[in-house]
Amino acid sequence: MARHPDHRPVETVETAFDILDVLRHTTSAGITEIADELGLAKSTVYRHTKTLESRGLVVRNGDTYRISTWFLDYGIHVRNQHPLFDVATPKVDELAAETDEKVWCVIEENGVGVHIYGAEGRHSVRTHARIGKRTALHQFAAGKAILAHLPADRTERILDEYDLAAQTAQTITDRDELRSQLETIRERGYALNYEESVAGVHAVGAPVKDESGDAIGAISIAGPANRLSGELLTDDLPTLLLGATNEIEINLAHS
Repeated sequence: MARHPDHRPVETVETAFDILDVLRHTTSAGITEIADELGLAKSTVYRHTKTLESRGLVVRNGDTYRISTWFLDYGIHVRNQHPLFDVATPKVDELAAETDEKVWCVIEENGVGVHIYGAEGRHSVRTHARIGKRTALHQFAAGKAILAHLPADRTERILDEYDLAAQTAQTITDRDELRSQLETIRERGYALNYEESVAGVHAVGAPVKDESGDAIGAISIAGPANRLSGELLTDDLPTLLLGATNEIEINLAHS
């Protein structure tokens, strides 16, 4: 993501989060390992890491550090505060039981999709998606459904701000092609994903809209490409999904 020219980051804060990113990707690491990864002096990393430890954000195990569960408390709090979570959860569970596939509830935050809840059917396949996973909106069905149903100026800002990176060989990376597909999604009400986020996996996603018609999130159903194909993918599942999202919208309006 390109940084806005008016953004003037506080270096100490950025360093702290750079350290947390290293720990997130390595599970645990020592001061020397973190310093080498970031190209910083060990004394600088030590001061920042000890500060993070004193605030409970990291945990020391001997000579190494790991991220603490402090973030779990904050993440759950934020998720539970979102208006879609409580209303969508029962329908996500119901869809997973009815389709036997993996079903996700996704919201948009700062231009990316965030998975806030998922349910597994009997034949669900495992992918890289997980609770809290942040994914570029153009790479998956729920994300495209959201992009297509945001206010037009917001959609354009997201497309301008983020690179259309490829997750697989099938990911749409051309802006004109993506805009054309978003128009189709708006017309039919749902998005399709043909191995665009995970090789061998197809998905269908539909937006959950507020009373003004703007997406506040989306629900998706995903499964193996050889199983989710033909009319099941393009007709049966979209019909089922649109019924579920419509029910969620009604419940949201009266909650």
